[in-house]
Amino acid sequence: MNRLFFGTDGIRGPYGGELINELFAYRLGQAVGKLLSSKQLVKQAIILGRDTRRSGVMLIQALIKGLNEEGLTCEDLGVVPTPFLARILREKNSSFGIMVTASHNPASDNGFKCLGMGGRKLSELEEKELELLLSDLLNRSSAKPAFNTPQTFDYCLQSTLLSQAYFDALKALLPLGLKGWKISIDTAHGATWQTTPCVLRELQAEVFGLGDKPNGANINLECGSEYPQTLMQQVVATGSRLGIAHDGDGDRCILCDELGHNLDGDEILAILATDLLADNLLHSKTLITTVHSNLGLDFAIKKAGGHVLRTAVGDRHVAEAMVRVGSNLGGESSGHIISPAVSPTGDGAAAALQVIKVMQKTGKKLSELRRIMPRVPHAYLTIPVKEKKPIIELKRLQSCIIELETKLGEDGLVLVRFSGTEPKLRLMVQARDLLDAEAGLKALVLAAQADLA
Repeated sequence: MNRLFFGTDGIRGPYGGELINELFAYRLGQAVGKLLSSKQLVKQAIILGRDTRRSGVMLIQALIKGLNEEGLTCEDLGVVPTPFLARILREKNSSFGIMVTASHNPASDNGFKCLGMGGRKLSELEEKELELLLSDLLNRSSAKPAFNTPQTFDYCLQSTLLSQAYFDALKALLPLGLKGWKISIDTAHGATWQTTPCVLRELQAEVFGLGDKPNGANINLECGSEYPQTLMQQVVATGSRLGIAHDGDGDRCILCDELGHNLDGDEILAILATDLLADNLLHSKTLITTVHSNLGLDFAIKKAGGHVLRTAVGDRHVAEAMVRVGSNLGGESSGHIISPAVSPTGDGAAAALQVIKVMQKTGKKLSELRRIMPRVPHAYLTIPVKEKKPIIELKRLQSCIIELETKLGEDGLVLVRFSGTEPKLRLMVQARDLLDAEAGLKALVLAAQADLA
């Protein structure tokens, strides 16, 4: 399905560019209003939240202006993590919410994540309906309303409307508390800069913070889940039992063991899923992940008595598959971990606390638990492209993919896809032997370059 504005996870781009600006936000607000009215889904206020980017304040104001013009009221939560916004939507039975964030992107970017009833991500069909309304408004509307830029504003103001139910749900994951635990956490100068440390301290952990001084312009700047190097050093220096790193809006988490080694989302999923399987608590005995995850995850889950179902890249696809098969755990290698009991979307704080619970239960260090999943070697490369042609039309590449998949069988994985947010073609080959993976990637690159020349 060709997309006009939405990428893999919402709408995202440079602030002040073609998509991310006040006029676009205003039209988006109008389009949301028209969509909800046409479906008679206007329930309660539209819930809005944002991360700590300076541009978020202006974009929120423009959104509110557009929503109000369609007769909708809004509740602006201020700076909150995306999973918190999703939880509020579910609690209040609200029909729609918009998170203004560009996730792990730099501060110069911003974007919009749209959430529907129950706090879930919009389906592809719903996004397409919204895109058509938005495109029509942008094309035919000539009048441009005035937008006032705040002269002074605390860009990092944490919401005073934080739901105690959300904090209680997180703390309930660790009934034993964390007294005596040292934990390092990097909140990426983003939306979790107060929330996750607050939960850890209320559980009586000794917390060593990084990335916890947002100023509107430093979100994700050499910190957070995309830049774990400083966290890895701090874990070792402070004697922490683990390190936690979030992205800008808090729906991701990666971990660091006590030795200073990184764990991605696949290893987190392996730890959580095998623990649930041991207690017969993984519903349908099925873990949901994406085609991007390491094959070692499949082997670990199979050994524990379960199986893995893979979806297209994007936590929305993971969440939809979880509902379809009745699974209670899913996620992505990037660190989106979905546990519906806490939040209907990826929740970095919940994922970290659930891993800590397994550490408490087993008495094992994180460096021991991660051995559950032996990683399969992979080779990966991105190629810049001028045009995202349908991959099925790239004949040489298609032939190469089929040949590789036949050769590798169940011991390998081939992934070829266009980025949902950038003009790039992503190529990956996984195989039990690194040389096989590298040779497969080289063949894919040559085929792709020939087709795209």
